[in-house]
Amino acid sequence: MPNLTKTQSLILTTGAQRADNIAMPLPEGLHGAAAKKVVTMMIDRGWLEEVDADTRKGEPLWRETGDGHGTTLVVTDAGLLAVGIEPVVVKTMAAVRQHAAAAPAPKTPMIRANTKQAQIITLLQRPEGASIAEIVAVTGWLAHSVRGLISGGLKKKLGLPVISEKQDGRGTVYKLDVA
Repeated sequence: MPNLTKTQSLILTTGAQRADNIAMPLPEGLHGAAAKKVVTMMIDRGWLEEVDADTRKGEPLWRETGDGHGTTLVVTDAGLLAVGIEPVVVKTMAAVRQHAAAAPAPKTPMIRANTKQAQIITLLQRPEGASIAEIVAVTGWLAHSVRGLISGGLKKKLGLPVISEKQDGRGTVYKLDVA
């Protein structure tokens, strides 16, 4: 294991704990010429690598390249070995962190048969759709309950493409858009 200064060791171990082994931001108090000297020496030894920063992910910048882009610093496998960390362990931990941060796959909602919700969906699937009054007559619900089911249960929870349009003589008519 090479002889590392406290600053070099701190940069490498902190970078190993971050997602994608990003070594930025540098330790507090290290900036200007001192930061440039330390980073240049660590890049020359192969412990750090300068890569394009993905600003959409919010990666911190080491320096700007002048064309609207910037670079960041990443701890290399050699840098990990310099502080006694196996690169395989770090990559495994990064994969575990990314998997935990990934959003769970959305569940596909089940529509149970022979329920009032299923009856309403059947009414909305007709070419002429259904008005609130027609749905109230079938279900026996109050109008506000029907509107709540359409906006909350069908549109938001089930993600069904329910559209509405005003018709003379029928009022607002709801349909499932199956185009």
